[in-house]
Amino acid sequence: MAQPQAPMHPGRQLGVLGTIFVLLAIWVWFGGDGGWRNRLEPNLGLDLIGGTTVTLQAKTDNGKPPTKQQMETAKDIIDSRVNGLGVSEAEVVIEGDTNINVSLPGKSDDRLKQIGQTAELRFRKVLGQTQDIGDTNPSASASASPSVSASGSAPAASASASTSAKPSTSASAPASSAPASAAPSASGSAPASSAPPVAADVAQQRAAVQKKIGDAAWAAAMQEAGPVDLSADPSKAALYAPFKSLTPEEVAVLPPAMQFNIPFVTCDKLDNRPVGSIRAADQPAVACEPGVKYNLDVAKVLGTDVSKADSSIDSTNGKWIVTISFKGDGQDAWTDLTREAYNNGTDSKQVAVVLDNKVVSAPVIESVIPGDARITGQFTKRDTELLANQLQYGALPLSFVPQDAQSISATLGSSHLEAGVLAAGIGLALVVLYSFFYYRLLGLVITLSLVLSGAMVYMALIILGRTMGFTLTLAGFAGFIVSLGVAADSFVIYFERLKDEIREGRSPRSAVPRAWVRARRTIISANAITLLAAAVLYFFSIGSVKGFAFALGVATILDLVVVFLFRHPIMTLFARSKAFLSPRVSGLGRIVEQRPGAGVASSAPRRNRPKEV
Repeated sequence: MAQPQAPMHPGRQLGVLGTIFVLLAIWVWFGGDGGWRNRLEPNLGLDLIGGTTVTLQAKTDNGKPPTKQQMETAKDIIDSRVNGLGVSEAEVVIEGDTNINVSLPGKSDDRLKQIGQTAELRFRKVLGQTQDIGDTNPSASASASPSVSASGSAPAASASASTSAKPSTSASAPASSAPASAAPSASGSAPASSAPPVAADVAQQRAAVQKKIGDAAWAAAMQEAGPVDLSADPSKAALYAPFKSLTPEEVAVLPPAMQFNIPFVTCDKLDNRPVGSIRAADQPAVACEPGVKYNLDVAKVLGTDVSKADSSIDSTNGKWIVTISFKGDGQDAWTDLTREAYNNGTDSKQVAVVLDNKVVSAPVIESVIPGDARITGQFTKRDTELLANQLQYGALPLSFVPQDAQSISATLGSSHLEAGVLAAGIGLALVVLYSFFYYRLLGLVITLSLVLSGAMVYMALIILGRTMGFTLTLAGFAGFIVSLGVAADSFVIYFERLKDEIREGRSPRSAVPRAWVRARRTIISANAITLLAAAVLYFFSIGSVKGFAFALGVATILDLVVVFLFRHPIMTLFARSKAFLSPRVSGLGRIVEQRPGAGVASSAPRRNRPKEV
């Protein structure tokens, strides 16, 4: 005869479940912002609460219509940005030859402003810097700007970028003594003798800008040898006043030296230049970070040299950072760029990380950096996730101009949700009533298990919405309802096995663990098949089917947690009570009375009764 199993301690399993439940509740409450409503509401999809839609119009550099391949590539990249894991239920659709419609559930946020950006990353050596007169508190802004440092095993002293050094004034800019017409060469090692060639259409736009500001101001600006100090020569404020009227589009066609030297070309105008204004990697550029305007060399490292970008928390200070890894040749180019900046023989040993038209970081290079780069600063989690997402999915093959954004309402979604909740409630009530009618006391176990599963699923919805953007739609809601059937099947399997053990003459204490061993394999197999089906649907489907599969898989996993940490332990506790075999309380007593020889066994001497094994 097989030896009985070692006695279990149900309190341990219940304690683990209680700990998980408490941790999830703490995460839900303290992991959110705003009032209790914002903390306890999951993300709902377009079909339930509506959202915001924006139309992005594609623009090409040559003015010709974009190709079908360019539009398809752009659609895939935008879809990856807003719906990377396929569970945020965003909709990205090509409309016509030049437009892409993007719909996001909920209220409009920064994602709609960022999804159409080219996100072209450039690493440029800083040739000079000056204060932006449009910033009222440049020192504070500059000190809060992000920085780049080395990551990996390299020592901090030999492979790190200083974050404490503040941008210097125009007096220390190495470009201050260079002629206004000079520009860095393609190699970046020495200034060129003449300005880089200008495209014909840009030349025409530049001529129109020159006419707008006047020949005198234009000629004087071309002769400036460095950033103009208005406090030293107040007369120049009146001379260069026409530059105040230039729009960002007009500022974009100015020579880089003029953009840098004229103080009325502010960072606000430079930041709002058309997308792609400084896209050319072989041309010098001017860009800003808060409070500082930079004169930049040609780009030596490009976004295509980046292999991976991740958002994470710095273990040393607990702040959010973006880590950038480089490809083979890109890593060599990055190391050479830091070496060039460190050995340039000037005080400006900086490399600017330029994203589109803005500088996201311009750290001082204290030594050659042979490893990966880390972008750090006063980031929130959302900031780093957005930046890493843009860098990870690369540059769009087209420039996009956002058109009118409008709110869209949930037409039938709210009524469908109400109908679905009502149907789920009725179905759950019928399951509870049937379980109490058929299993008596065991029906309480079923009810408590469903309540616990429902609470854990709800908290998982909120947490997944915050961490990975999961959005609940009608399809996902259907997946959770289907999971109730999977949970009910496991109850039937376990309880029927328990009845079989009692019919064979075993006592409750012996029947419960044996029934669990026999039912456990069947329960695991059934749930494994459900998980496998959900995984296949998730990886090989799109749209709402992917959301259905994800919801079904999550609910099935949580049901297994409840099965192992609640259902079996609580049954073990019930088996120790005298009421467990009462025909009125659990109904199992009737099985004892119906089994063969039950009456004889009850009056026979102890030695003739069935042994407990």
